[in-house]
Amino acid sequence: MSIIDDAFAAWRECRGEYDDTLYAQYEAAEEATNGAMLNARGRRKGVDPFSLFMGNETRALAYASEELVEHWESHPRITFAKFERQWLAQREIELMEGAA
Repeated sequence: MSIIDDAFAAWRECRGEYDDTLYAQYEAAEEATNGAMLNARGRRKGVDPFSLFMGNETRALAYASEELVEHWESHPRITFAKFERQWLAQREIELMEGAA
């Protein structure tokens, strides 16, 4: 397997784990807010509540309901960039432990 194949395989693995995390975050928030995840502005614009978990924080907060903002205070949104950094750090630890 080439270096690029390894890199793409790692990215797919990371992305798959992030997708699982993203859906779990969404479902937990939906339950915590009783489905009230958009503010009036978000509802008027037809924003998809799921999109609030993926985009930048400014947009998410602009359309999130008070209930969702409160939920995020104790259960922060995890963007892919943040997840990827955490995932890579954990992978490096695992690789170092495996080499020892």
